[in-house]
Amino acid sequence: MCENIKFDDWKKIDMRVGQIKAVKDHPKADKLYILLIDLGKEDQDRQVVAGLKGSYSEEELIGKKVIVFSNLEPAVLRGEESAGMILAAVKDDKVVLIGPENDIELGAKVE
Repeated sequence: MCENIKFDDWKKIDMRVGQIKAVKDHPKADKLYILLIDLGKEDQDRQVVAGLKGSYSEEELIGKKVIVFSNLEPAVLRGEESAGMILAAVKDDKVVLIGPENDIELGAKVE
């Protein structure tokens, strides 16, 4: 199990509903995609690098609504900037993206 965090720390995390607009292979990594994610009209599209290649094809990802940890400090992954993280459940080698159950506007805040 993980260490507990205070509720005030949880409130600092900004997660938003986004939609994957574009997907391309990462030129320097076998398991990574470079995703372009639309977070709604109040935010510009976001580039996120994600290790989804073994679990999803590019075609399966285009148009998919996902939850984005949007205020995560950007990181450079094998030469490509990743400005956020998409949420997924992982068990052994199985990866399943987390998304809204029903249709909701892009940019909606997860609380």
